[in-house]
Amino acid sequence: MDSGNDTKTHSTPSESAASASLLPLPPSSLGKRKPSRKPSMVWDHYEKMENSDPDNPRCKCKYCGVDYACNSKYGTSTLLNHLNHHCKKYPYRVQDKKQKILTFGAQNESDGSNLLAVGFNKEACRLACAKMIILDELPFSFVEGRDFRMFCNVACPKFDPPSRKTIVRDIYALYLDEKLQLKNTFSLNCQRISLTTDTWTSIQNINYMSLTAHYIDSNWMLHKRILNFCVIPNHKGETIGKLIGNCLYEWGIERVFTITVDNASANNLAIEYIKRKLNNWKGCVLDGDHLHMRCCAHIVNLIVSEGLREAHDSIASIRNAVRYVRSSPARLQKFKEYAAQEKIESNSLVFLDVPTR
Repeated sequence: MDSGNDTKTHSTPSESAASASLLPLPPSSLGKRKPSRKPSMVWDHYEKMENSDPDNPRCKCKYCGVDYACNSKYGTSTLLNHLNHHCKKYPYRVQDKKQKILTFGAQNESDGSNLLAVGFNKEACRLACAKMIILDELPFSFVEGRDFRMFCNVACPKFDPPSRKTIVRDIYALYLDEKLQLKNTFSLNCQRISLTTDTWTSIQNINYMSLTAHYIDSNWMLHKRILNFCVIPNHKGETIGKLIGNCLYEWGIERVFTITVDNASANNLAIEYIKRKLNNWKGCVLDGDHLHMRCCAHIVNLIVSEGLREAHDSIASIRNAVRYVRSSPARLQKFKEYAAQEKIESNSLVFLDVPTR
């Protein structure tokens, strides 16, 4: 007997051949998303406005605050064009280096106008920053300060302030360039150079020595340049003389006119050592008979100090009174009030003298 549950269907040979000739179906794409396009780089410089119309969204520039429509059907060409051509605060805009900007420079008496055409120069900005650190005696970390970077971002957005390590390298490179130029000045002009040197001990018990060169250029202008400032082991004459000789050899200086020092006895030995070395270099005048010059200011200081010993008690009382007045702001203010009551015309205040000066 046939049962409904046991019914089997049989395909004909023609149907089997037709099903074998059909191509397989493509894989189903349900549950898989098409990879999206990478967002444009302009969205790193724009932010969408939250209170804008959802049907007409807008975004604003992070640098200047100008807003534009940012509907996806319009694209990002307008936003990119604003960054490259219109935003004055965009720090990464590539401009033509030949393009100049009119600005007012320092007033020059010879010219009628101080209007100049200048362009952005990254190397010149870094050089000026290094000179600012040197001349104003600022710490190297000054260039990493938040306020300085904020000022540079407003004044010149295209200038990226360097780090403290970079500014150290720039300052050292500037020192090498200036040293080379000064050596060329000494060697090419062949003028004689006068030297002054001094040694002292700091409050940390460290011995220092400085060596300064004085020379006159072709325009009869007096110049002063510090050749060396270093730590010296001791104040012995031979040590001072060797250090001066090594410094002269390093700078290529052979033609020395005079060396001015104070009246310390160690300087006599130092000058004798330098005289022998310069005579071997044939750089002395009259075999160095007038090479040693004694500091007149030091001599006057010794004379004045010896004379003040006769009035030592009076000078000590005056110094104690000055220390008392300047020991606190309240005492100094009281001193000013008493001076006003006595109708003293002088506006000078009391200052403590410096014994070495």
